[in-house]
Amino acid sequence: MQDIIEELERRRAAARLGGGAKRIDAQHAKGKLTARERLELLLDPGSFEEWDMFVEHRCADFGMADQKVPGDGVVTGYGMINGRLVFVFSQDFTVFGGALSEAHAEKICKVMDQAMKVGAPVIGLNDSGGARIQEGVASLGGYAEVFQRNVMASGVIPQISLIMGPCAGGAVYSPAMTDFIFMVKDSSYMFVTGPEVVKTVTHEEVTAEQLGGATTHTTKSGVADLAFENDVEAILMLRRFFSYLPLNNRQKAPPRPSPDPADRIDRSLDTLVPDHPNKPYDIKELILKVVDDADFFELQPDHARNIVVGFARMQGEVVGIVANNPMVLAGCLDIRSSIKAARFVRFCDAFNIPVVTFVDVPGFMPGTAQEYGGIIKHGAKLLYAYAEATVPKVTVITRKAYGGAYDVMSSKHLRGDVNLAWPNAEIAVMGAKGAVEIIFREDKGDPAKLAAREAEYKARFANPFVAGARGYIDDVIQPHETRKRICRSLTMLRDKKLDNPWRKHGNIPL
Repeated sequence: MQDIIEELERRRAAARLGGGAKRIDAQHAKGKLTARERLELLLDPGSFEEWDMFVEHRCADFGMADQKVPGDGVVTGYGMINGRLVFVFSQDFTVFGGALSEAHAEKICKVMDQAMKVGAPVIGLNDSGGARIQEGVASLGGYAEVFQRNVMASGVIPQISLIMGPCAGGAVYSPAMTDFIFMVKDSSYMFVTGPEVVKTVTHEEVTAEQLGGATTHTTKSGVADLAFENDVEAILMLRRFFSYLPLNNRQKAPPRPSPDPADRIDRSLDTLVPDHPNKPYDIKELILKVVDDADFFELQPDHARNIVVGFARMQGEVVGIVANNPMVLAGCLDIRSSIKAARFVRFCDAFNIPVVTFVDVPGFMPGTAQEYGGIIKHGAKLLYAYAEATVPKVTVITRKAYGGAYDVMSSKHLRGDVNLAWPNAEIAVMGAKGAVEIIFREDKGDPAKLAAREAEYKARFANPFVAGARGYIDDVIQPHETRKRICRSLTMLRDKKLDNPWRKHGNIPL
């Protein structure tokens, strides 16, 4: 028996060593942690249960029969984050560059299948050179098996991808189908085709970092949600982020009691919105002053900055925040912001997270670039997301809500549960100046007359009471009582039940 135990320990030691000390040192030299070190940081101490430590690839071509490493380039299993169950896989770049083989894919699929059975999230730590070329179509089949599980798990259990090294070719599509993607600056990148192929086909000279680095994907493409300075920061922030998520779509996100009073008044909000209607203000100030403990986890802060999305808590319960940002593009909705917010709202709806919306939107962004880019279809995504959502929806109009953008931003007409407005809110088809120039075209040559008409239009429509008279606004509230009113609304909506008509699935305007 002693011999068997010693043999087991020897095999475990070989598996833990991965690609060997030399390659581990090379990984550290790049400022990167190994696959196992990452899991040690991510999971609660001593909670990791590893599966398939002894799995090896089955390829005999190109001399691969003599190159077998236990674990085959990925560490899989389950553990706890702050005492809550999570399934994980961490690709090991020290073994064949983390390249995915048939056996490697089977290990990932096994933990994903189990996560679906027990209703727990999956976190993937990606650090891979892509498909293992020596295995040919078998590795491609492995990717497709993972993709299929990503789709089946979507909306059932949260899926998070942390890109901690290369992620290229077909490998990018698994993270793309997960709910959130985090990256590490200067050491992670994602692209479908690398710089060499780009140069050959399009003659563009571009580096890997420019083509698919963390900065590119968190500012330009919007593929990734957040970028961090190094492995340690990324993992610690991921642990924090995990606290906002439910384990599955049948549970609610975990509450966290807060000493912050639900009826807290903040008088500074009474002067947040400037008197001049075209002067910007920082919507994030409002968010921080309204949520519990001024704690807001923003997502995609550097992409489509004209809209702000992220998680916070109200009375200890997790909420999703969506807010137009007047500091950028005057808070207009454009293609990027519509897609960003729509995806976030759909995640919240899938996982029972109430949505609180702060509205200050002058309309959709005009121009040929937007029209040619499909703003009609992309704007409809946000409209669809809000209209389809059955979770509690609380909306506060802080200033402007013009035109179709008023409808789109969780209006009463899209089954908004509680719709509130500040006293200075302007709910109208368009701004007074534009409206008057259309209605009173004949007075265009008389500035004094136009000014009088504009003042008349403002008095008649640039207030929340017209909408209030029709019941489109439930109440006009003082800015300083915003937190109190939202908290009360969410408490009232805690047991809300609303079902959409039966269907296989809707056809969102993709």
